[in-house]
Amino acid sequence: MKLTGKAALVTGASRGLGRALAEGLAAAEARVVLVARQAGPLDEVAAAIRARGGEAHAIAADVADRDATHAIAGQAAALVGPLDILINNAGTLGPVPLRLLLDTDCEDLERALAVNVVGPFRLTKAIAGSMVLRGRGVVVNVSSDAATQPYERWGAYGASKAALDQLARIWAAELAGTGVRFLTVDPGEMDTRMHAEAVPEADPATLTAPAEAAARILAQLTGEAPPPVGQGAVA
Repeated sequence: MKLTGKAALVTGASRGLGRALAEGLAAAEARVVLVARQAGPLDEVAAAIRARGGEAHAIAADVADRDATHAIAGQAAALVGPLDILINNAGTLGPVPLRLLLDTDCEDLERALAVNVVGPFRLTKAIAGSMVLRGRGVVVNVSSDAATQPYERWGAYGASKAALDQLARIWAAELAGTGVRFLTVDPGEMDTRMHAEAVPEADPATLTAPAEAAARILAQLTGEAPPPVGQGAVA
């Protein structure tokens, strides 16, 4: 896939990996819609991208809000046209400091599932139909090795990412042959606020910069680089 002129939507785009992905897409001349909960930081990112000559639009919304899904999809299509790329990047750890499952409130698990699984499902459902009709499109789900490794205290996050991965595999099986692809990526440990909240003792110097992780993901998206073992396109 060539990114020039493609219409892309990135969730969780106000900081960290989401911001880096949006900036990378815009630098490759894609038309980008950014989604995040807080309008102020999101608008700053969009303005920075436009200042560098890219096209970026901001939609302040919570992907976990069931009433926001169709508004996000509709606004995005109105701004940049039918979407070619959906990147489900927005995520939450669940309760922090991270807790054992026995100490995790049911409401915290529900929130993690709403943001990390149900929100991406709703957006994919709202957007993938148009991709099928046009015979092309890519849905990228940002996952984690916590989806496959039983890390203590990562229960809410790990369970939600495992569910997201399985959903992607099922989406891919059901839409095989339509031209719509699904790409699951694990960016690894990054120097982000989320990682600092999860592992405050970690040395930032040992972590991957979000821009570096974003560049690897975009290379996988365009086919310029193969995905690492255990990751990658499932259709």
